Amino acid sequence: MFRQILSACLLMFALSSAQAHSEADALKVIIADIASGWERGDGTPFRKHFLDFKGARYIEGGGQNVGLDDLVQRHVEPEKDALEYLKLDFSNIESHFEGDFAWALADTRIKGKVRKSGMEFDKTGFQTFLFRKVGGVWKVVHTHSSSRDTRPKSAAK
Repeated sequence: MFRQILSACLLMFALSSAQAHSEADALKVIIADIASGWERGDGTPFRKHFLDFKGARYIEGGGQNVGLDDLVQRHVEPEKDALEYLKLDFSNIESHFEGDFAWALADTRIKGKVRKSGMEFDKTGFQTFLFRKVGGVWKVVHTHSSSRDTRPKSAAK
C-alpha cells in the first residue's frame, strides 16, 4: 500500500514538473516571437501575445507606452524606419508560476544603429514580463525593462 501511494505521489510530481517545464517553454516561445517582431518592426507578435486592456502600461528605459496600440504604433513599428538594424537578445529566462499568473525575468542585450545619425548602441539590462492565462493561453499583461550602455570589462592587472 505504501509503495502504491509513493508511486502515485512520484507520478503526480513528475507530471507537475513536466507541465511546469512545458509552461516555461511556452513563455520562452512567446518571448522569442516578441523579440523577433521587435527586430523587424512588426507589431503582429505583440497583437498576438499581449492582452489588450484598458490601463495596460509597458515601461522601458524610464518611459512608458499606455495601451497596446501606443506600444505598437509609436514604438515597435516606427523603429523599422528609424533603425538600420536592431538585435534584441533575451537570455537566462527564469519563469515563475502561480496558477493563471506567471512572470519571467530575462537578461537583455540590445544592439542597433540609428539610420539618421549613424550612431550605434549596445546596451545590456533586464526585462520583466508579467503573464496571465486567458482561455488557456498565456498573454503578456505588462513589461518592464531597464538597460544601460555596455561597458567593456577592464583589462586584468
